[in-house]
Amino acid sequence: MIKNDIALEIEDRSEFSRAKSLKIVKEILDSLKEALAKDEKIEIRGFASFKVVSKKTGFGRDIRRKKQIKIKEGKRIKFRSGQELKNI
Repeated sequence: MIKNDIALEIEDRSEFSRAKSLKIVKEILDSLKEALAKDEKIEIRGFASFKVVSKKTGFGRDIRRKKQIKIKEGKRIKFRSGQELKNI
């Protein structure tokens, strides 16, 4: 499912036009991105939670060259599904 598909679902289930539905989806996703950029935790009850976690420097393996490589520290987004989503 892509962003446009979500907007079509909103259009089918409400009286909003397709343009308005696309704008709603875009605004929701933009607000989620901004919150994660500020390292805020996002919790959508029954669906999932998202939070930014720091990853330490580590080592990985370059399969082509058969060498060990250093992986820089950074941030990742951790997704955890909610109970209702798990029960589907």
